[in-house]
Amino acid sequence: MRTSITQQFDLLRLELATKAKNGLDFILAASVVWAAITLIWLTALPVPAKGFATFFLGALTLPLAWVLSKLLRTTWTLPHNPLQPLGLVLNFAQLFYFPFLIFMYMRYPQHFIMTYGIITGAHFFPYAWLYRTTPYALAAGIISVGSLVLGMRLAPEQLYLIPAFLTTALLLLAGLLLVAYRRHHLAYATATAS
Repeated sequence: MRTSITQQFDLLRLELATKAKNGLDFILAASVVWAAITLIWLTALPVPAKGFATFFLGALTLPLAWVLSKLLRTTWTLPHNPLQPLGLVLNFAQLFYFPFLIFMYMRYPQHFIMTYGIITGAHFFPYAWLYRTTPYALAAGIISVGSLVLGMRLAPEQLYLIPAFLTTALLLLAGLLLVAYRRHHLAYATATAS
C-alpha cells in the first residue's frame, strides 16, 4: 500500500514536471528580464534609480512567462493534480522576502542588486524537489553564492556584472531543464502507457 501511494505521488510530480516543462517558461522569462536589468545597470543612472527600475522590470517576469507558456505549450493548470498550485505558490513565496529587499534599497542601495540576485537564486531550491530536477538545487546555490561574492567584491560601476551573471546562470539552467524535460517526458510516457 505504501509503495502504491509513493508511486502515485511520484507520478503526480512527474506529470507536473512534464506538462509544465520543469518551469522552463518562467526561467526563460527571468533570463530576458535579467538581461534587461543588466542593460539598466550598464547605464550612467545613479544606483538608486537603477534599483527602482529593477523593481519594475522584475514585475514583467510573470506576464512574460505566460506569453512564453503559449509558445512552449506548457500547462499552468492541471485541475486533477493536487500538486499543480504548488509551483505558483513557491514562485510567489519570494515576495515575502521583498521587505528585506526594500530595506536594502532604502538603506544600502549599492547592495540592492546583490540582494535581489540572492533572493532570486534561493527561491529555486524547492523546485528541485517539486520537479525532481537537480539543476534547480545547483542553480539555487550557485546564483545565491555567486551574487554574494560578486556583490562583496565589485566596485559600484561594475555592479552590472551581477545581473549579467544571473542572466548567464538562468540561460544555463534553462538548457539543463530542457535536458531534464526530455528525460521526464520519456519517463512519463512510459509510466502512463502501462
